[in-house]
Amino acid sequence: MTTPQQPVLEFPLDFPVKVMGRQHPELEDQLSAVVREHAPDFDPANVEKRASSGGKYVGLTFTVRANSREQLDNLYRALHGHPMVVYLL
Repeated sequence: MTTPQQPVLEFPLDFPVKVMGRQHPELEDQLSAVVREHAPDFDPANVEKRASSGGKYVGLTFTVRANSREQLDNLYRALHGHPMVVYLL
């Protein structure tokens, strides 16, 4: 039996991180701060935002300039642990 391998990524690269959370006035600012901790050159003006059809949730896409797999892993762990995050891709 073989173990699945992770896709090969060539760094640096622009990488979209998609997050879904409940609609909240501070969601974008709080999550942008988390992203900036792990990708200091991230520009919050470039966040893509989309509300759910019912308006209860909002999807945010943060495109970061990633320099390593470790950087992405750390960012994903930080976002996954944030109480405002419901779903993370």
